Amino acid sequence: MAPSHDAHPDAIHTLVRHVCQTGYDDLPDRVVDAVKKMTLDALSVALVGTLAPGTKETLSVLDRWGGREESSLWVVGGKLPAPAAAMANSFLIHNQEFDCVHDSAVLHPMTAVLPAALATAEVVGNVSGKQLLTAVALGANVACLLGTASRSPMRHFRPGVTGAFGATAAAAKILGFDELRLAHAMGVVYSQISGTLQPHHEGSVVNSMQIGFNTRNALTAVALAAEGIAGPRNVLEGPYGYLRLFEGDYDVSTLVSGPAPAWQVDRVSQKPYPCGRLTHRAVDAALFLRHEESLTAEEVEECRVTAPPLVCRLVGRSLEGGPMTAQFAKLSIPFVVATAIAKGDVFVADFEQEALRDETVLRLADRVRVELDETNQDENAMGPVRLDLRLTDGRTHTTTVEHALGHPENPLSREQHLAKFRRCWEAGAGRLPEVNRQRLIDVVDRLEDLEDASLLCQLLTP
Repeated sequence: MAPSHDAHPDAIHTLVRHVCQTGYDDLPDRVVDAVKKMTLDALSVALVGTLAPGTKETLSVLDRWGGREESSLWVVGGKLPAPAAAMANSFLIHNQEFDCVHDSAVLHPMTAVLPAALATAEVVGNVSGKQLLTAVALGANVACLLGTASRSPMRHFRPGVTGAFGATAAAAKILGFDELRLAHAMGVVYSQISGTLQPHHEGSVVNSMQIGFNTRNALTAVALAAEGIAGPRNVLEGPYGYLRLFEGDYDVSTLVSGPAPAWQVDRVSQKPYPCGRLTHRAVDAALFLRHEESLTAEEVEECRVTAPPLVCRLVGRSLEGGPMTAQFAKLSIPFVVATAIAKGDVFVADFEQEALRDETVLRLADRVRVELDETNQDENAMGPVRLDLRLTDGRTHTTTVEHALGHPENPLSREQHLAKFRRCWEAGAGRLPEVNRQRLIDVVDRLEDLEDASLLCQLLTP
């Protein structure tokens, strides 16, 4: 059961204090390193976000509305009011399902936080790299801490709603809010948060927009709080607070029992494949067996994936029911496992319309079964995942993946990290100057020395 909201002050105030009282010098080296790595990762996937369905239409609407030219639209160029630019850039990061993720919290901490922080930094001007690192680290940590507090099966789109709180924290940190003003901003953003799993379930492109909606709402909340608008105070544990209303069963003891909440940012995973993180262990297993046994798609008679409840519920979907969208395919273990075995890779082009009709992949996907691991009762667990293959000649092969590639226990190497960035650049950089590719890497590597963080946005615009 959730603890009584009378047992201690609402946990939002612990998070607010954490944000307001933490400076750059308080950041552990591992946290600084993680934030820099995840910053480049987020900018990488924004590049290929321009290629995703719905991008052109979304940018068209925002451009038609126009407004004050405050913050940059990455990759495509131009400027919009900060909330609109942050929404668009968040959508670019998330729409290929390629953005980093906190596996335990089941959310994407950078997707709302980084666009909100950079959009705000452009408005403020002359925000240093150290200020940006601090704001992003704290905002991402707020989102992760809220996710890890849950003890319930995910019933809403957690990356969006926790992203709203994280983005609010990051923007407020750059603006120099005190605890009272940030607490009000948290209350105002809570009154706007949104996020449902229905578009995730149906494979609708709007699923990728939900973090963007909340990023926009975060900057709206910060602007209103800056003008003195007050929000509700007990936004997490009040009778209708977020943890009670959205999560149900939760535990905030790790937030309120120590001198400060623990850092979670260095526990964030990178994604090596542009598909739902819940599919990644199955993809790793498929690629491992394909390589080890030199398999072809035609040799595979049956694939059986045994996975925890969350994985089965959200990405165990078969391909029956008519034409697929790219979003649906990215969130389907049968499709991504079949792609991995058939092609030996999973990348952005594998979810384009022609690839979604690939008969070799579709025939193999029909032979992929996803079954519940009855021994795993953790409703938020992503692993372990076991893959059993039966071949046409009767041979069988099995492997189990505990930690997906990119997890802190199985991290991407520096070379793999940069290879992802360069591959995304080649696919999506478009009109960006080629010289900016290496320069962006160099700037992020020395982000703490940067005098004006808006240089990141300049390197991402034509």
